[in-house]
Amino acid sequence: MSANTEQRKLAAIMFTDMVGYSALSQRNEALALELLEEHRGVLRGLFPKHQGTEIKTTGDGFLVEFASALAAVRCAVEIQRALAERNQAQLPERQVRIRIGIHLGDVVRSDGDVHGDGVNIAARIEPLAEPGGICISNSVYDQIENKVEHALVRLSRPELKNIQASVQVYKLVLDGSVAADGRRRTHAGSQPSASSPRRLPLALGVVALLVVGLLLFLKYGARPKPEGSATNPPPAASGAPSAADQKSIAVLAFANLSEDKGNETFSDGVSEELLNVLAKIPGLKVTARTSAFHFKGKDTPIPEIARQLGVAYVVEGSVRKADNRVRITAQLIKAADGFHVWSDTFTRDLKDIFAVQEEIAGLIAQQLQLKLGMSSRATQVVNPEAHRLVLEGRYFWNLRSEEGFARAETAFKQALVIDPQFAPAHAGLALDYVIRGQYRVLDGIAGGLEDWALGRTEAQKAIELDPLQAEPYAALAYTMANEGRWKDSEQLFQKTFALNPNYAIAHLWHALVLSSQGRLDLALDEHRRASELDPLSFIIIDRFAEGLRATRQFSEAIESSRRAAELRTEIFIPNLGERVLPLWALGRKAEAIELARTMRQAVTLRPRWNSDGYAIWALERAGLKQEAADYAAEIIKLPEEYYARGFALVALGRFAEALPSLEHTPPLTRRLLFWDALFDPWREDPRFQQLLVNLNCAAEYQVARETLTRMLKEREAKK
Repeated sequence: MSANTEQRKLAAIMFTDMVGYSALSQRNEALALELLEEHRGVLRGLFPKHQGTEIKTTGDGFLVEFASALAAVRCAVEIQRALAERNQAQLPERQVRIRIGIHLGDVVRSDGDVHGDGVNIAARIEPLAEPGGICISNSVYDQIENKVEHALVRLSRPELKNIQASVQVYKLVLDGSVAADGRRRTHAGSQPSASSPRRLPLALGVVALLVVGLLLFLKYGARPKPEGSATNPPPAASGAPSAADQKSIAVLAFANLSEDKGNETFSDGVSEELLNVLAKIPGLKVTARTSAFHFKGKDTPIPEIARQLGVAYVVEGSVRKADNRVRITAQLIKAADGFHVWSDTFTRDLKDIFAVQEEIAGLIAQQLQLKLGMSSRATQVVNPEAHRLVLEGRYFWNLRSEEGFARAETAFKQALVIDPQFAPAHAGLALDYVIRGQYRVLDGIAGGLEDWALGRTEAQKAIELDPLQAEPYAALAYTMANEGRWKDSEQLFQKTFALNPNYAIAHLWHALVLSSQGRLDLALDEHRRASELDPLSFIIIDRFAEGLRATRQFSEAIESSRRAAELRTEIFIPNLGERVLPLWALGRKAEAIELARTMRQAVTLRPRWNSDGYAIWALERAGLKQEAADYAAEIIKLPEEYYARGFALVALGRFAEALPSLEHTPPLTRRLLFWDALFDPWREDPRFQQLLVNLNCAAEYQVARETLTRMLKEREAKK
C-alpha cells in the first residue's frame, strides 16, 4: 500500500453491536432482518447530528469516526435513549438493544477505511458494555470528565484480547440502565471454564470490596456533589420513600454466570456474606436472606421487588468463576427510578490468595472498622464445601419440620467434619437444636430438653470461636426464654441486636418473649420489625398473626396468617389453628369449622402444638359436641403432663380436668393463657388465678391484661 493513500490522525472511534442478533436470525430470520434495518435507520439518523462519519457496517454493528470524544459519547447516549424509548412500545421479541464501545486513539485512514490500535481497542471495549450500555476507554474519560451529566464507573482493569497496552475501561451509567421493560438483567462477562477452588477467602475478600463501595455511597451518596461532577445522580423521583426509608436495602441472590452450575452455592455465598456485613450497620435496614432470595430465578422487575420488600435500594450482581480467576459484578439500584447509583466489577487472580487477603484486610481496617466498630470475618480462611453445607443446613432449618431439622443437623455436622473450627456451623447447630427442642417440647415429643442442652453447648462454642456472630447469642437468648429466664434472655437479645440490628428471626423471638412478659405493645413493635426485615418469611408472618390476634386485630390477623400460608407449600397446622379464633370472633363461623375439620383430617402432621384445642373449641361452640368430643378423645388420652391435653379439655369446658395438664404449660406458651378466648370463662375463677401463681406468671398476666386494656382504649380513641 502506498504511503500517499494513508492518513494518520487522532480520532474517536465508536463500535456498536446489536445484542442477540445471531440467535434471533436462527429463530426468525425475517424478523431479524427487519429489526436490523430499523436499528440502522435510527443510528444513521443520529450520526450526522454529532458529526459522526460512518466508516462501515460490521454485520449487525457500525464502525463510526468522530472528531472528538465528547461528540462520540453524546451520540452514544442519544442512540441508547432513542432505542430505549422505542422499546417501551414494543413486545419483548421486537425490542432492539445494542452495546457501544468508544476509544480515542491513533488511527490510519486508508481507501475509505480506518485501521490501527485505536480501532482495535474500540472493538475490544464494546463487548464489555451491558445490553443498552456504553463503555469508554481512559483516553475518552480524560476528555469528557466533568463534561457529561452521567456517572462514570471504573471497571476493574480488563484483559483486552491482542492488545498489549494497558487500558482502563469505564462504564457510562445511563438513567435507564435497567432493561427497558424494567426487569432485572444479568451481566456480560468472560467465559471461564468450570472449576471449584479449594478455599473461599477470595470471595469473602471481594465482598469486603463491595461493602466498602456501598458504605462510601451510604456516607456520601446522598450529599450534593459539586456542579458538573461526573457522578451526580438524577433528582429523586416523585413518590420516593421518606428520608428514613432511604436507609433500606436488599441484597438479591447474585446470578451464577459460570459454566458449572454447581457454583450456584458459591454465588449465593457471595450475596449472603455481603448481606451479613451490611446487616451489622446501625441505622441501615437490610432485608433478611429468606425474603431477598425469594426472587431468585424469577423475572421480577426491580421496582416490584423493592415494593414487596419495602426498601429504597436493591443490590444485584453476578459471579463468574474459573480455574484461577473470579469476576464479580455488583450494582446498587435506586428502586424508585431504576437509576444505577453505584457499580463496580472485581476480577481477581486466585494464584496469590494471601496477597488478596492482605489487600482486603487493609481495606477493612480503613473502612469497615470505622463503620462497624468491630473486626470483620472477611479475612478468615473458609473451606468452600463447609460453607456450602452451612448454607444447605440453613435452608433445611427454615423448613421448620422434624425432617428439616434432621437434615439441617446432618449438614452442619458434615461441615464440622471438614472444619471443626468453623464458627457458623456451630452457630447453625445451636439454632437447629434450640428450635427443634422447642418444637418437640410443644408437641410432647421426647428429646426437647436434651436438644436445648446441646444447643447451649454449640452456641457457647460458636461464641468462643467468633464472638462477633449474632446467631449464637440469639440461640442462647431463646434457650433461656424457653426456660423462663427473662432477665438473662433480654440481656442476650440486646447483645444480639448490638451485633446485628437486622437479625429478623431474633426480633420475632424477642416479640414472643415480650408477649410472655405481658408487654403486648412492645411485642407488637418487634413483630412489625421482624416482618419489615423479612416480609416473605413464612414463620415470621405466621407468628405476627398471633400478635395481631392477641391485640384483637382479628381481620389483620387472618390476613397475616393467609399471607404466611401462601409462602409455604406444605400445611402447617399451627397456621390453620391461628385463624380459627379470629374467624369465630368476626362471626365467620362456617370458615372456622371448615378449618377445624381440615386440622382433624391432617391428624398425623407435625408440628401441632396446642392448635387442636382451638379446633375443638370451635366445634364445641358450634354445637357439634359429638364431633368435638371425638376429636378431643385422641388428645385427652395422651399423658397428663402434656400441656396441649389441657387445652383440649378446656375447649370442651372441662376446666377442672384440664388443670393437671395446664400445670405443665411451657414458659413461652403461658402467654396464651393471657388472651386466648378458650380461657375467657375462667379468668375470675380462683382456680385459674392459682394456676397463674403455680406457673409463676401471675405478675406477667396482670401486665398483659392492663396493657391490652390500654391498647384497646387508645385504638378506640383514634376512631
